[in-house]
Amino acid sequence: MSSILLIEDDKTIRLALGFTLANEGYELTVATDGAQGLEAARATDPDLILLDVMLPKLSGLEVARQLRNDGSKVPIIMLTALDQETDKVAGLDAGADDYVTKPFSMAELLARVRANMRRRMESKTERPSQIDVGELHMDLNAARVLVAGNSVKLRKKEYQLLFALASRPGMLCTRQWLSREVWGEAFLPTSRTIDTHIKRLRKAIDRDGWTYIHTEHGMGYRFEPRHEDS
Repeated sequence: MSSILLIEDDKTIRLALGFTLANEGYELTVATDGAQGLEAARATDPDLILLDVMLPKLSGLEVARQLRNDGSKVPIIMLTALDQETDKVAGLDAGADDYVTKPFSMAELLARVRANMRRRMESKTERPSQIDVGELHMDLNAARVLVAGNSVKLRKKEYQLLFALASRPGMLCTRQWLSREVWGEAFLPTSRTIDTHIKRLRKAIDRDGWTYIHTEHGMGYRFEPRHEDS
């Protein structure tokens, strides 16, 4: 049974989410403030955390930040009543993987939970040796990339970046996550580093009407193969 830690101080939301998640078969742990939530996250190592931004004692942003500083890779979905882009970016920069703006539908929340839970499960299992999408073929054992049957030369970091993105198809990859995954650093000296590598990747792999890497403005990138005719 997959486990979820819910950190939320609003009693009405806690009860509604608790009922819904229990019906979906998740094992639920609940915390009502940031300090209690951080302690619970460290003690239980859940499969996913639903984290409110505005919490007593310790904000959701600080909880996420401290967990990432601990080295935790548990998926975090922020629950926020704030709908400004800057607030969403702040949450993602603090280490969140996704966000849902209040008021939200349970159907949307559950879809995001399932998507992030899949990523958690996949990270615990052996990654595939090949990725085939659109005209793109990656042979991970041979560190080789083909587009429409033609070999593509990539620099080491470009290959690692493409692999990181392609391993999470359809999911938002924040700049901070990519920094940790590819460069091994929480933050890069300049945000242009990732942009430059993405630009080179697009030039190398986008062709015949296919595009693969899409920008989420101010937040990160999403690997989602699309054809101009579809």
